[in-house]
Amino acid sequence: MDDKVLKAVYTIFLGVILALFVGLGVRTFYPPPEMPEFPIELSVPTNTEPTDEELAQQQEAQREYEIANRAWMEENEAYNRNVTTVALAASVVMLGLSLLLEKRNRVLANGVMLGSLFTLIYSIFRGFLSGDTTLTFITVTIGLAIVLFLGYRRFFQPRAQTPVEASG
Repeated sequence: MDDKVLKAVYTIFLGVILALFVGLGVRTFYPPPEMPEFPIELSVPTNTEPTDEELAQQQEAQREYEIANRAWMEENEAYNRNVTTVALAASVVMLGLSLLLEKRNRVLANGVMLGSLFTLIYSIFRGFLSGDTTLTFITVTIGLAIVLFLGYRRFFQPRAQTPVEASG
């Protein structure tokens, strides 16, 4: 296989693995709230009409489940806000790392940069799940700034030639 192809594959693989590392790391060390279980008595169909007492118990179980579900949804939105913030911070750190590595190892720097972009996408997705449009807008704004900066830096800013490039 051509060396350029291997470098491209490695760059993409490194980017994916870094994004997975952040996502799974957050999930491992900051688990999401547990979703309430649907009451079994409400999901088992019966062939007989329920008595007034059974009907009252079912209604109470339904009310309790709805209250627990609403509380879980609020906790889950807060969880997604926190995950958005952590993933965004990780993305910015990886971006900084890719800029530090840029002159030393271009392939590694590109892989870390790609990981930063994938993590940024993950952060934006979690922002949408948080239900907080302000946070999502801030995340997208930071993402836009990162993408514009990277695009300018990588594709439009003149790059100093290395001695190998200058001689060949």
